[in-house]
Amino acid sequence: MVLARDLRAGVAIRIESQIYQVLDLESKAGSAKMGGVVRAKLRNVRSGSLWEQHFRPQERLEDLELQRRKMAFLYSDATSCTLQNTETFEQVELPIEMLGPAEKFLQPGTELLVDFFDEEPIHVEIPEMMECRIATTASTAHSQPSSGSKEATLDNGLTLLVPLFVVPGETVRVEVRTGRYIDRVRVEQKKSA
Repeated sequence: MVLARDLRAGVAIRIESQIYQVLDLESKAGSAKMGGVVRAKLRNVRSGSLWEQHFRPQERLEDLELQRRKMAFLYSDATSCTLQNTETFEQVELPIEMLGPAEKFLQPGTELLVDFFDEEPIHVEIPEMMECRIATTASTAHSQPSSGSKEATLDNGLTLLVPLFVVPGETVRVEVRTGRYIDRVRVEQKKSA
């Protein structure tokens, strides 16, 4: 059991036989007559639905023991993604919704951390940024200012806006959640990494 005031993001709890993962927390202190409150943003691990719930700071909740495993992305199809345990080579299928927009950025062999409860995968830790190769870019006119941007297509088929100096064949860092260009990966950075 865990007190509501001690909850942390990422913790799994059980409420009325449903398993939720804590996504975000906000604690507010109370006044003399009013007790404090802990507002939690929760995600149902089976349905994926979000739920905002308020708890009293002293309220006891059932926290669950999660096992974190390193898994390698293998492939995906229209409805699911297949990951492989890097130690036991056991394969697990996840619904594509569990990875969200990150699924488009994953290359075979990409390592991910997956949280399991009772041998069921309930959460995948997604990297904030991924490196992708530029397949094609729109042509630029000589009259365009150098601080502008142009459309580019990544080798995974996604399109995004990049600075004018980015050319096909280069590798760029992209923010996974938004699909936004962050910066260009320089050759010397790649060698030292």
